[in-house]
Amino acid sequence: MTKTKQTRKFASQIKLNKSKFSGVHKVFHTLYTIKNIEYFAKGHRGILYTGNYKGKKVVIKKKLPESKAVKRMENEAKWLKILNKYNIGPKLIGSGKDYFFYKYVDGEFIVDYVENCGNKSGIIKIIKDVYNQCFKMDKLNVDKEEMHHPVKHVIIGKKVVFLDFERCHEVKKGKNVTQFCQFLINKRFNSILRKKGIRISKKDMIIAAKNYKNKQIKKNLDKILRLIV
Repeated sequence: MTKTKQTRKFASQIKLNKSKFSGVHKVFHTLYTIKNIEYFAKGHRGILYTGNYKGKKVVIKKKLPESKAVKRMENEAKWLKILNKYNIGPKLIGSGKDYFFYKYVDGEFIVDYVENCGNKSGIIKIIKDVYNQCFKMDKLNVDKEEMHHPVKHVIIGKKVVFLDFERCHEVKKGKNVTQFCQFLINKRFNSILRKKGIRISKKDMIIAAKNYKNKQIKKNLDKILRLIV
């Protein structure tokens, strides 16, 4: 492709994106009087915008037109509504076909937070908070399906907030806690924790996770938490 053709293609993409954005701005401003709508990020199935709703910053999540995923936005909105009752996830404000919006959460993703935090006790506190939220979901027979690699699914700000519930579904037995155990002992994250003075025995964690898997009770969760020192 020549430089001229590349330039034309790039220009047409910008025009298309501006057209899409203009449509989003019109729809959400008309339906909900959301103001100052701006592009925020793009995922595999959805595109995110930020805006101002009744004086508060919000995030709009809308299905990508090219996505073949069926009812993922509706599924996420449904589970946010349920889990918000247990103080899990960002606060859902509104939803409709192929979209929903929620209160903006400011903070750092879990790996960035741990890398930048110089407070060992602070890191241990947020890890235990994640576990407690995972335990709540396990007891509700809900699987988030992302806790073995929650790099962009847990954000730390004023509090610990889980993000992205597209794949969330009901199960006979949740595995959120055991998945997060896997994450803590994976080589990369475990190495980061060790640099912060937090040493987690892989052998002991595997044993504790198996015990918890067999019997998902608070006592077995506490045994996992005691390994984080």
